[in-house]
Amino acid sequence: MKYAFYFFLIASLNGFSQKVDILLIGVSHNYGKSPTQDVTGIYSKIRQFKPQAFFGEFVSKEDERLLADYWCKQDNLKRLDRLVANRDIDTARLPNTIDSLKRLSVQHPADFRLKIGLAHAYYLNQDVANGHFQFWKVFNHLRKTPNQEIENYLAKVLAPQLDVSGRSMTRLKTSEYDLIAFPMMAELGMAELFPMDCQDYDLNWSAAAAAFHAKFEAFKKDASGGTSNVLKAMLDRRDKGFERYAQAEKNATNFTEWLNTPEASAILASGDFYFEEMYDIKGFPKQEMLSQLHWWLKRNEGMCANVVERARAQRVKRIVVIVGANHRAFMTDAFIRIKGVSVSGIDSAD
Repeated sequence: MKYAFYFFLIASLNGFSQKVDILLIGVSHNYGKSPTQDVTGIYSKIRQFKPQAFFGEFVSKEDERLLADYWCKQDNLKRLDRLVANRDIDTARLPNTIDSLKRLSVQHPADFRLKIGLAHAYYLNQDVANGHFQFWKVFNHLRKTPNQEIENYLAKVLAPQLDVSGRSMTRLKTSEYDLIAFPMMAELGMAELFPMDCQDYDLNWSAAAAAFHAKFEAFKKDASGGTSNVLKAMLDRRDKGFERYAQAEKNATNFTEWLNTPEASAILASGDFYFEEMYDIKGFPKQEMLSQLHWWLKRNEGMCANVVERARAQRVKRIVVIVGANHRAFMTDAFIRIKGVSVSGIDSAD
């Protein structure tokens, strides 16, 4: 018995250091401004990678309950109240209800009422990631095969037409999940999307950003002489980067591939963090900028830790991580620092 104990102890420890291979894809949160996208190359890379799980930029149901506030907390609470009013399920019954609906949905894959019911139960359980996945299955079916009866039932139970802000059902229809994650998950037979977002530092980030911008506006007004010329050149450089982004967003049919390039990463980083060359200009609010950057890094490190911990807990070794493109470079650096983790991207230069 003693040796059996040590065997299971060692096996457990090995599980925690299990190797994890990550395909990290930086995406847009809204492809509604872009032409029809050609993502066949991305699909091919995902298939070749042979993932066992997908992770998305959603807060876990456990974290959602614990977080007092973050940028879309109030939007989520409004949706929760609305769906409770539509059809309430006792909180204690939710886990069994979800398990039952999952089994029935597998047994009756063409029954979209079951998927609507499962989405509703997931949302009530504050699992937005998987509420969205089930809702996506329904609206993806309806746009190919309209059915007024199902549309009426969807409106009655989920009321997607009222869910318009935050990480909403409306936003989902032009998102990275509709374009990339959910179609591939459906093709590969995956039942759930794993959450990985970290919003523990959102209030710190917001306060730091506000402090920086207040001082930065004063700095711009006070700049004179050589400082003014250097600052203007850097702000022009930043604006040209935004113009390049807008051009790619509006015209490129391979916008996601471009978002995964070093050029796009640099442009996106300049949005919040400007350029390091600016930080030592006399009068620049460097400490406020570094504070803002600190909380951004903490969020990205938290997301990476969530991915690795949850992947190892589920014993999955090959995972696709879908995340806003402005996180991609920061998360790549953070993943590299975690023992037993390898990370690759759709850009072969990564």
